[in-house]
Amino acid sequence: MNVLAEAGDNNPLLPHPAEMAIGGFAFLFVLFFVGRMLVPRIQKTLADRAEAIEGGLKKAADAQKEAQQALDEYREQLVEARHEAARLREEAREQGAQIKAELREEAQAEARRLIEAAHAQIEADRQQAFAQLRAEIGRLSTDLAGRIVGESLEDEARQRRVIDRFLEELESDARQAVR
Repeated sequence: MNVLAEAGDNNPLLPHPAEMAIGGFAFLFVLFFVGRMLVPRIQKTLADRAEAIEGGLKKAADAQKEAQQALDEYREQLVEARHEAARLREEAREQGAQIKAELREEAQAEARRLIEAAHAQIEADRQQAFAQLRAEIGRLSTDLAGRIVGESLEDEARQRRVIDRFLEELESDARQAVR
């Protein structure tokens, strides 16, 4: 046993008891220091980080929710804008058709007015031509009657009577011919 006792004193694997005591004391000191000082700080830091991450996730979720709401509102506004545009197009078509109809009516009224004015002008021209023709026929008939009768029909009243009688006879002959 002696050999073992001698070998145990010089054994390089076994530490010296004073080193064991100092090492144990240092280990306990470090364990106490880490347990009392560093662990709470580390836990606090980890808790702060977890809280920051959770807050960030919550903010991201809230932002995503707000973005979705904004997207839904945008889609609703887009649908409303399309409906409004369709309604405006329809109103414009109706107004266009109404304006077209009004312009057509105005054009027809203007055409009727022009036709009536033309008829009135034609009637006035016909009356004027009839009056000129009557005067010319009267003059010619007076000259002819004067030649036939052999006397002068210079007297204006006599001329007028002869002309009126002659024209009445012509008109009555024309009426009988038409019937």
